[in-house]
Amino acid sequence: MPVAPLPEMDDLVGRARLRPARSVIMEPSHHFVAAQGYFELGMLADAWERLAELPEEERVHPRTLRLKAQLHIAASDFAQALSICRQLCDVAPGDPAGYIHGAYCLHELGDTEEARELLLSGPETLREEPIFFYNLGCYEARLGETDAACAWLLRSFQMNAALRQHARTDPDLMEIWESIRDVVAD
Repeated sequence: MPVAPLPEMDDLVGRARLRPARSVIMEPSHHFVAAQGYFELGMLADAWERLAELPEEERVHPRTLRLKAQLHIAASDFAQALSICRQLCDVAPGDPAGYIHGAYCLHELGDTEEARELLLSGPETLREEPIFFYNLGCYEARLGETDAACAWLLRSFQMNAALRQHARTDPDLMEIWESIRDVVAD
């Protein structure tokens, strides 16, 4: 049987450069899936127990950091949630969740101006999220910037009409309610 000639090294290197790099996608473990389910059911302690069972490499995965931040927010532990959101921004700078949740935590901790700045410093993909514009509207309202608040809120309503209903009872918007009533009206 004839033996095929070996390809030249330059050919192998050239073909390797043409192939896209394979990224390793880690499927969520059953522990993570269970933790997510417990969170969605409001069973926070059970969710934390399942997260504690995660393998080490999954504990710092962006989806795990997102869930940890959400668990801390649900428990009103905004300082700890903010710390995790900052870690998420470092690990996955293109992930909107670190910026949206981090800004919310800053706002809840009383630093609304920094919340606005964090949100505005996020990736372009944030501009695809209606909550990005809604939260900016709320932050501007709390900072006394009524015109800017109205503009951001209107943009969020154009993207997701259900946010209009939420705006009617949002405590962040109560101080400027008279000014934004027409924007919020259907």
